Amino acid sequence: MQLTGIHHLTAISADAPGNHAFYTQVLGMRLVKKTVNQDDTSAYHLFYGDGRASPGSDITFFEWPVPREERGTRAITRTALRVTGRAALEYWLGRFDEHNVQHGGIITRDGRESLDFADPEGQRLSLVDDGGAGAGALWERSPVPAQFQIRGLGPITLSVPDPAPTDLVLTRVLDMRPVRAFEENGRKVQVYEMGAGGPDAEVQRVAEPDLPPARQGAGGVHHIAFRTPDRAQYEAWAQRLAALRLPSSGPVDRHYFRSLYFREPNGILIEIATDGPGFDVDEPMETLGERLALPPFLEERRTQIEAGLKPL
Repeated sequence: MQLTGIHHLTAISADAPGNHAFYTQVLGMRLVKKTVNQDDTSAYHLFYGDGRASPGSDITFFEWPVPREERGTRAITRTALRVTGRAALEYWLGRFDEHNVQHGGIITRDGRESLDFADPEGQRLSLVDDGGAGAGALWERSPVPAQFQIRGLGPITLSVPDPAPTDLVLTRVLDMRPVRAFEENGRKVQVYEMGAGGPDAEVQRVAEPDLPPARQGAGGVHHIAFRTPDRAQYEAWAQRLAALRLPSSGPVDRHYFRSLYFREPNGILIEIATDGPGFDVDEPMETLGERLALPPFLEERRTQIEAGLKPL
């Protein structure tokens, strides 16, 4: 029983139309599922991924009318998106300038070339050269040339004030492996990996005890989800959390995958999610994201739900 990598990351937007335009038209990602937050159906839940909606490729957003995130610790502070090769990073430098995207220059972080940038609401993102490691399916209708497209997620950076309890959860509960550390801005960053390793299966943890706690808002991250391959292992994870007396949501059926949520001791929300059944369980792969998809238990409320959502 082992997590195999990053499943998805869910962030917060206060502007669904602007969010949709940026991630599909500027970043060239595919809208693989247009649905709603199942616990708050007034809010969109938008999933952007690769051409086949592969687990590990999705950055997702809840749309809530909230102010911008107040930055600090006890939060996910950077989300990396994988591309392949120096030429891809140089392409993105030009594309970001063309579209007036806030960005830095190409740097080397943890031995990989990276390009930091932000979306229009300040979401902290990076493009990372993955050296061709990890999965990634092309999206033939992307405005980005195939060789430069975003291939998926990883690594993800967590900031905590006290590293010891978070490290304990990552290693002793989630069975991640500490593999190396590096220095950035005078702080030690510890790297953990899952499964076969690689950037799509890495978490980077930095201790920042001098920062105030972050307050979630637009431009911030809501939670991180890790992959488990099947229902048998998912149920084993639920039993493991119960045996360790870690408070959790218990099993939750999200229709597209099964979820299990808990908070690590510094307050970051973690989800364990199954790879299947996948986003094509209720619409064809060829037309994913083209209509509002609702799980069966919400379908009878479709008219009411659609009336409360902004057009994208």
